[in-house]
Amino acid sequence: MPSTNLWPRVEPLLARVERPARYLNHEWGCVVKGDAPFQFCMIYPDTYELGQANQAVRILVNAVNATEGMGAERAFLPAVDMADLMRDAGVPLFSLESCAPVAEFDAVGITLPHELAATNILETLDLAGIPLHSDERAEGDPIVLAGGPCAYNPEPYAPFFDVILVGEGEEQLPEALSLIRRLRGEGVPRADILRALAREVGGAYVPSLYRWRGEAEAQAAGSWVEPLFDDVPPVVDKRVFTGFAASDAYEPMVVPYTEVVHDRLNVEVLRGCARGCRFCQAGMMYRPVRERSADNIVSAVVRGLADTGYDEVSLTSLSSTDHSQIAEILTRVNGACAGTGVRVSVPSQRLDAFGVEMAELVAGQKKGGLTFAPEAGTQRLRDVINKNVTEDDLFSAIDAAFAAGWRRCKLYFMVGLPTETDEDIKGIASLAQRAYDRAKAAVPPEQRGSVRMSVSCAVFVPKAQTPFQWDGQISPEETLRRVGLLKRSVKYKAVDVHYHDPATSFVEAVMSRGGREAAAWVEEAWRRGARFDAWTEHFDEEAWTGAAEALGIDPARIAQADFRTDYVLPWAHITAAVSPKFLARERARAQEGVTTPDCTFENCSACGACPTLGADIELMEERVGKTGAGAVEPAGANPYRTVRAAGSVTTEVRSASEAAAEGVGAPRDSERGPRGEGEGSSEEEAMA
Repeated sequence: MPSTNLWPRVEPLLARVERPARYLNHEWGCVVKGDAPFQFCMIYPDTYELGQANQAVRILVNAVNATEGMGAERAFLPAVDMADLMRDAGVPLFSLESCAPVAEFDAVGITLPHELAATNILETLDLAGIPLHSDERAEGDPIVLAGGPCAYNPEPYAPFFDVILVGEGEEQLPEALSLIRRLRGEGVPRADILRALAREVGGAYVPSLYRWRGEAEAQAAGSWVEPLFDDVPPVVDKRVFTGFAASDAYEPMVVPYTEVVHDRLNVEVLRGCARGCRFCQAGMMYRPVRERSADNIVSAVVRGLADTGYDEVSLTSLSSTDHSQIAEILTRVNGACAGTGVRVSVPSQRLDAFGVEMAELVAGQKKGGLTFAPEAGTQRLRDVINKNVTEDDLFSAIDAAFAAGWRRCKLYFMVGLPTETDEDIKGIASLAQRAYDRAKAAVPPEQRGSVRMSVSCAVFVPKAQTPFQWDGQISPEETLRRVGLLKRSVKYKAVDVHYHDPATSFVEAVMSRGGREAAAWVEEAWRRGARFDAWTEHFDEEAWTGAAEALGIDPARIAQADFRTDYVLPWAHITAAVSPKFLARERARAQEGVTTPDCTFENCSACGACPTLGADIELMEERVGKTGAGAVEPAGANPYRTVRAAGSVTTEVRSASEAAAEGVGAPRDSERGPRGEGEGSSEEEAMA
């Protein structure tokens, strides 16, 4: 277990860096189990402000700390100024709770949140003093694990990790750590521990146990990897937490000293989304849909507000307004929070579920901005991507929102979607302008000057495990041309257009689609100074282009090539339990402009997730197609859908004011001093 306290060496550095509170421990709600015989450090490879807000980090740290004999601490990548000072002073990366060197922990976990964090992973390992490559680590080095969204194509990260966990980690991570603990206690060599993890822990991928094939051999064999041992699985299926729906929705959380993004209580109301957007990796990798009960959620909100002192709660998921009990949940939460000044937000709002009733339920006293995601400017292209919303859905949502008091709205689109034409780009401008007209018409004449409408355009990035994984990204030059066409097509000065940097989106696409050759590209870019690539001020395009030239690889081919659906992709040995046949069928339907309905409302879509995982869709009540007037009952039966009358978790529910009156939890904000809202609080992101 860690024995070194680095605080005497860290403290002198804090007066010389921005936001020194990033590096302080003892926040409200943190847990220290220093006497546990097995110690694990969970790392988010970016600054504290981003990582502390990450729900996965919180869930996994809590899960490990709840395991007998184990302690879990957190670490975050220091900002550039602190990292440079630490290197100059010879101070290694440290955990937050005990300020112990990360390299002294028994095991280290690094989440893979997005593709642009790749160089930060190497920065993290190097700063910790842990050898970058798995095959360079000694017996006494920590076992280094990874997990998260990017694990669904693990190859660009393969040389850097001992094991990559695919799927949901609430049970998977403690199980893997327990095995490591037992085998290390028995004196089992490191290589045999890794082999045991691959053999015994579902969803555990150990890259060193597979030979990487060349392209021709991979296409002939049907996989880019060849297991080196007979007991190593040739295909790794994701792990799913089947107990999610019945588990307590209240996940104890740390209240930070400093401002973080999404600085509020977050309660996960459901997991998964079966809307089936063909570009969306999250919609594929979190299947099947599982809902928590209204009783469970309301209890979690009340307890969480009392424990943390937050004055805002967010009901989170990929598509929160799809919850079969969302109206009841919001009504009860609003009632429990009445008179306390607590704001309730629902960041994932579907256009076709945001009617008058929903607008009234989420309105509250403090309205920031709303974000709706039509994704495409024409119905033709929305059908191609299986968005399953219409212009009327958007206009109805805007009518309801602006009549309920909102005055700002962001519309989220993508540029470069498969089959997109210039007419689709012009359609974005037309749709945004008509949406602005509807917003102005929905508010009193004297308030129309305060109406704001903005358009945010991301560049389409083909993601592994989606129907569009075989489709290439448009070039950065073509992206700029299409964005220019969009800007020229918007005639209203009141409609602002923003777009993502195509250079960073290009790196994302290479990392999303690359094989193990991309790992060498990442490492060379990092050695040339690339780090914090998701931060505009730090992204160094020359480091990436120079790395490609030095290695003689063509990243444009990786990002932009179109493939037939019988082409074996570099992640074919990893599955999200959604079958390749389903993905190929969905791509064909996209080419035909044919949509596929949501299986939580209608018949099974035969994606394969439920039977493969042995897990059903779990709903609290039957879902309806639209809220309020015009609601449509489910049309078909689904043998993998379970509908419960009530949830399994029941806890006494008191109002927030009652809990506060009893002095439960952390002091309120008024006693602690002002808190910043945090990035994202003023504009509720609705990417569903």
